[in-house]
Amino acid sequence: MKNNEYEVHDPRFRLLLQPNASMDKLTGECLWAEGPVYFPATDLLIWSDIPNNRMLRWAPGMGVGVYRAPSNYSNGNTRDREGRLVSCEHGERRVTRTEHDGSITVIASHFQGKRLNSPNDVIVDSEGAIWFTDPDYGIISDYEGYRSDSEIGRCNVYRVSPGDTQVRLVSDDFVKPNGLAFSPDESKLYIADSAASHDDNAPRHIRVFDVASNGALRNGRVFVEMQSGVPDGMRVDEHGNVWTSAEDGVHCYAPDGALLGKILIPEVVANLTFGGPRRNRLFITATSSVYALHVGVRGAAR
Repeated sequence: MKNNEYEVHDPRFRLLLQPNASMDKLTGECLWAEGPVYFPATDLLIWSDIPNNRMLRWAPGMGVGVYRAPSNYSNGNTRDREGRLVSCEHGERRVTRTEHDGSITVIASHFQGKRLNSPNDVIVDSEGAIWFTDPDYGIISDYEGYRSDSEIGRCNVYRVSPGDTQVRLVSDDFVKPNGLAFSPDESKLYIADSAASHDDNAPRHIRVFDVASNGALRNGRVFVEMQSGVPDGMRVDEHGNVWTSAEDGVHCYAPDGALLGKILIPEVVANLTFGGPRRNRLFITATSSVYALHVGVRGAAR
């Protein structure tokens, strides 16, 4: 089945859709929209507009406005266990937390005494540990940050334990690690490698790892190879299905890696998140725009 908004590749996908729901376009005035994060306490969506060096916000009945400018070329965002905003900043090459009083706390800026490249995406597990990817997208040009050489010389994935200041390496075998997401029980971690964005022969896949009790990653293997473009940001729903950004929209994969279907978007998608009071509204950042669509499933509870 295919129409102008969906491609159904597996009958299971129909149960994940809300066929009567319409696609809402919240804005179309970004240069590269990224990093959406939803705050249920205030029914607020925040995202990054990286090249414009700002963060925007949207709430029902209020429309779109500026949340923070300048934003240090922020990219990925999430919220922690206490409802605080955690952001990846290309410009300052760091991961920060916005406290409830508006002050900024630096979570990570260096690894083994060397500056990070340009932290890209970030998640927080149920214990409060912060996991983030560190490709070089923010330092290879002056468009999404400041052009600079990598001090580390690699693009890695890191973890910061709760109450700790040490940045710990969890994976160093990615070319350009990008989006990341846990399975609902946090036993698995999905990590995108979007290196094909700059090299057609480089990876364009999502890998999955088993997560040990001490935070170590084991048994890494390819989960899916992307059919269109490269994987970027992703989220997991309550059933463990992986919803990931792609060139032609949002692709949805079952936990076994089967492509269930696609939500077609007329712009290249960068990221997405589940939100709304029931976690059943998908917010999609796609190049210049942000879209919202009610679906038939809830995002995984964190």
